[in-house]
Amino acid sequence: MAKYLLLKHYRGAPAAVNDVPMDQWTPEEISAHIQYMNDFAARLEKTGEFVDGQALAPEGTWVRYDGEGRPPVTDGPFAETKDLIAGWMVIDVDDYERAVELAGELSAAPGAGGKPIHEWLELRPFYGVSPTITE
Repeated sequence: MAKYLLLKHYRGAPAAVNDVPMDQWTPEEISAHIQYMNDFAARLEKTGEFVDGQALAPEGTWVRYDGEGRPPVTDGPFAETKDLIAGWMVIDVDDYERAVELAGELSAAPGAGGKPIHEWLELRPFYGVSPTITE
């Protein structure tokens, strides 16, 4: 089995076919979208292919170490994932083809007007084995 990360983007990816921003959807359209996502995850739980998934809040902060005795530095002059990534799902599937199949299905979640979004999802494999550190 191989693990893959499916990333849902707010922006930065090519435009979806049904490209109405979620903040312009009705409450019913949002509920239908979330229900689709939950049903998709539940189906993958039954097949053993679902690992985890979450929607992400728009808040977030970049943090980095700034030296001994100094407070961490936050934010910076760069694109932030809080502006780009809407949510994620981790799947554990037999092969790349199955990962692509599931990403394509997830891309069909309903959006404005109840029509499939056909959004682009980023599919990223996890390393199978942690890189070896040599001394």
